[in-house]
Amino acid sequence: MRLLTRCLAREIYASIALVFAALLMLFSFFDLIHELNALGSGNYHLGYALLFVLLTVPGRIYELFPVAVLIGAIFALTQMAANSELTVYRSSGVSLRQMVIALFKIGLPLVLLTYLCGEMIAPLSERMAQELRLKAQNAEVSLREFRSGVWAKDERSFVNIKNVLPDTTLLNISIYEFDESYHLRAITAAKRAAYVEKNRWQLEDVTQTLFNTQGTTVNHQVSMEWRSALNLGILRAILVGPGQMSILNLYQYIEHLRDNHQKTVSYEIAMWNKLVYPFAVLVMMLLALPFASHQRRQGGISAKIFLGIILGLAFHFVGKLFTNLGALNGWQPLLSAVAMPLLFLLLATGMLWLTERR
Repeated sequence: MRLLTRCLAREIYASIALVFAALLMLFSFFDLIHELNALGSGNYHLGYALLFVLLTVPGRIYELFPVAVLIGAIFALTQMAANSELTVYRSSGVSLRQMVIALFKIGLPLVLLTYLCGEMIAPLSERMAQELRLKAQNAEVSLREFRSGVWAKDERSFVNIKNVLPDTTLLNISIYEFDESYHLRAITAAKRAAYVEKNRWQLEDVTQTLFNTQGTTVNHQVSMEWRSALNLGILRAILVGPGQMSILNLYQYIEHLRDNHQKTVSYEIAMWNKLVYPFAVLVMMLLALPFASHQRRQGGISAKIFLGIILGLAFHFVGKLFTNLGALNGWQPLLSAVAMPLLFLLLATGMLWLTERR
């Protein structure tokens, strides 16, 4: 059993590395072409574009892991079947169950590597990539949830943020404060806000309008302190999409949205997807096994690899489509996250059952 696992691991890991190299070059080339449209904006030149694409590679690795595993495993197993290596193992008493266990043992390090890439490397590199491009373009991040900017509920206040710089400095902030009966108590407008510590912000160039029974009072201040539940983690969630955030950041942001009675569906789907997605590697390993059976009768290696590419890309793009539909229609987050891996698991199980019956 150890010999089988070691032999399969050597062939599968080498094939996955080869497939990864090809996929990353292809997708990075497309990313670079997309970035060429932004050349000349501020100081953004070709060197910055190449560095931006390089920083987005960890995110691409995370996205393409199941696809590369499926294609690489199909290539390795069909090659071994063509050389009659798998036939020798099966003839020597290796059962289908032992083959599946061996593939799962090979897949577990890949699952851990997927988690590591998705939780620690990709979110950091994606944030660095976005900040690099924004600084090079001398640009601010326009928050586009609404034409008027992003609105956030902060206890009994509503905060409108027009722009945020890459270092999370806020520009053009309006704070609408309400009393316990939800009557407007004050409007605070500031040109700039810098984060100090522990949910404390320093507002600059402040105009504050106070409403009371005696009338309206307008005050102008050079600076003032503002305490808010908004923190750097929440603001950084604006710089990157839910899919590029870590599980911990997603959980914290979801709790913030819940505390303020805001919709959380898209972020919940992203969090569950982060938890489930790495296990798709094991599903792909299982799906690759039926391709190695009856090599000569069912077609050559190239046809099976082509089918593997089609299945892998379908998993990647249809999975994204399903996630977006779930967010738009408010589907149950866990169901939206597990739908595609579960569908492919059923497909793999069905193909193995048919293979054993023949």
